[in-house]
Amino acid sequence: MHRHLDVLEAVMRMVFDPTEAEGLRAAARDAALEDPTLAYVLLDLADRGVDLGAARTWEEIKAERGLDGPAPAAGDGQQQVA
Repeated sequence: MHRHLDVLEAVMRMVFDPTEAEGLRAAARDAALEDPTLAYVLLDLADRGVDLGAARTWEEIKAERGLDGPAPAAGDGQQQVA
């Protein structure tokens, strides 16, 4: 039974191949001094991947944060220069 749960968990996690993971680690090194939070997130992605079971939709995130209305359409709020 325990083995079955391990397989199920693996299906719900997106992981990066070694080349992609190294690219994320390199980007984390580049960002470390300027944005340590971004560096941490990139390293975490490289090491653990993405838990697809914990993924949320944009609608769920908006409701959680009390945001109303649809996402802005492209061009909304931008000034047009003639």
